[in-house]
Amino acid sequence: MSGQGSGGNVLAALCSFIIPGLGQLLQGRLGMAIFMHFLGWVVWFGTAFLFGWVINMWSAVDAARFIPPRSDEHRTGSDDPELQPTPDR
Repeated sequence: MSGQGSGGNVLAALCSFIIPGLGQLLQGRLGMAIFMHFLGWVVWFGTAFLFGWVINMWSAVDAARFIPPRSDEHRTGSDDPELQPTPDR
């Protein structure tokens, strides 16, 4: 998935709106997916089905706004140009 506003994020947001955490799972964010899904169950049943929609909305917005790390930042973990890999000449 590319980034914010991409078709992948729109699909992830729709999935998370229906089942909290499913969109995060599609994006490869297992920890956040488990957290959202668990929190959704707790809030839906803990509030007698009154406020579970809040978690569904939060999960959808989180999936829609997700921006994956760029591959070069992910590899080095730094924005310092001296630490960035240099291309072979």
